[in-house]
Amino acid sequence: MSFACKNLGITAPLVVTDAVLAATPLVEHIVDYCKFGGLACRVFSMIKPNPTGTNVEDGIRSYHDGQHNGVIAIGGGSALDAGKAIAFMVGQDSTLWDFEDIGDNWMRANNKKIASIVALPTTAGTGSEVGRASVILDEKAEKKKIIFHPNMMPSIVILDPELTIGLPPHLTAATGMDALSHNLEAWCSPMYHPMAEGIAVEGIRLIREYLPAVVADGSDVEARTQMLVASTMGATAFQRGLGGMHALSHPLGALYDAHHGTLNAILMPYVLEANRQVVSPMISRLAQYIDLDVSTFDGFLDWILRLRSDIGIPEDLTQLKIDDSRAEKIGRMAVEDPSAATNPIIFSARDYENIFCNAVNGDIGRGAL
Repeated sequence: MSFACKNLGITAPLVVTDAVLAATPLVEHIVDYCKFGGLACRVFSMIKPNPTGTNVEDGIRSYHDGQHNGVIAIGGGSALDAGKAIAFMVGQDSTLWDFEDIGDNWMRANNKKIASIVALPTTAGTGSEVGRASVILDEKAEKKKIIFHPNMMPSIVILDPELTIGLPPHLTAATGMDALSHNLEAWCSPMYHPMAEGIAVEGIRLIREYLPAVVADGSDVEARTQMLVASTMGATAFQRGLGGMHALSHPLGALYDAHHGTLNAILMPYVLEANRQVVSPMISRLAQYIDLDVSTFDGFLDWILRLRSDIGIPEDLTQLKIDDSRAEKIGRMAVEDPSAATNPIIFSARDYENIFCNAVNGDIGRGAL
């Protein structure tokens, strides 16, 4: 760790993590190791599971108060996204929301004042460690916003499967399904990017092979390693675009503070079914690539449903205490989400409202939206 920091000229890193990890020996050992290597560091851990603008502002203050000159981000997607946003904003004069991923907003940034980042993912799901953006909740707007800049991507990433071994089975399952959602939506995107397609299909193959194994045995280092790779591949592939799963999971995360990976896992078959008329040929091809016994759209959908059941993913949103009382608002928010632009079908707000209600009621409704 100290070698990675010194390689980037970081002598006083701010360690950004979440409150749960901050209380574990893992973070304590990393801090001790950094100090032993001559680095002046301290920990910032005031980060919610869905990180907020306030969390980022607090982190910026901590960075300046401690006279830090770089960031070590440790954790799942929440900590990594927050760490990247803090490192990005420490030298900017504008507000965080001025850099929302709209048009050329990113060009307003002072590139020379973006702090260097070392990332250590402790989950295999979001792939934020190779992302150029952070998803941050604007509390006032009750909306998740994507903050983008090319230099937000960490300079050094350490994929260590040993850091993921302590992840409980339910979080291993949810984060693994998040990685699947990234690869799958990238595969289904209508955008042209053949290299991203190739990365996505291999990511899905790895998840098919290793996700059930790692949920069953969290100490399986080989499976942990391959899931970290699949997660990183998903976040690399989704430069081709995401889709309806994320268009819905972003507003649901903002309104209900629910776990992002679990939301994508629950929404997956409902969004797939809604896209059936367009994606059926490419899903059949995907089913062949990953060697399913039945290489059709229905065969693939059946595999998704079996996988969710086998690893303990809830079947519908009611199990997260989400009902359809805000369905109209969620439909409007989904159609405005940037991920909606690369869904295979450009759904209306009413379409998203219907998909959401299906996911609440557990009605996949094969063959119709």
